[in-house]
Amino acid sequence: MRRYAEPVRVRRGEVRGWLTERCPQQFLWRERLWVVRSVLAHWVETDPWWERRETRAVLGSEEPGGAGAPAAVLTIDRLLGEQECWRVEARRAGESGVFDLTCEAEGECWSLVACAD
Repeated sequence: MRRYAEPVRVRRGEVRGWLTERCPQQFLWRERLWVVRSVLAHWVETDPWWERRETRAVLGSEEPGGAGAPAAVLTIDRLLGEQECWRVEARRAGESGVFDLTCEAEGECWSLVACAD
């Protein structure tokens, strides 16, 4: 799979075989609309909290917020942020592929992080 970190627009809905309306049903990537045919996997990942500037500041290895910036407040929710991950098979106009999509658990900010087409 090729790795990416590109924003995508996602419409959630029902996908055959899944009992939730929260599945990515279609997504717009590089101005192309892809329709999800099946969800291959779904999991939740914890953000890499150890890489955050705020964590390094708490540990004393970096100034909070950097030079001249206000100190960020590090809450447990922010520290242990999670993202939903979906591996889907999608199609568009004669093409198909397997895509990994991620979404921050608290929002609707989606990214395409991997693709095998």
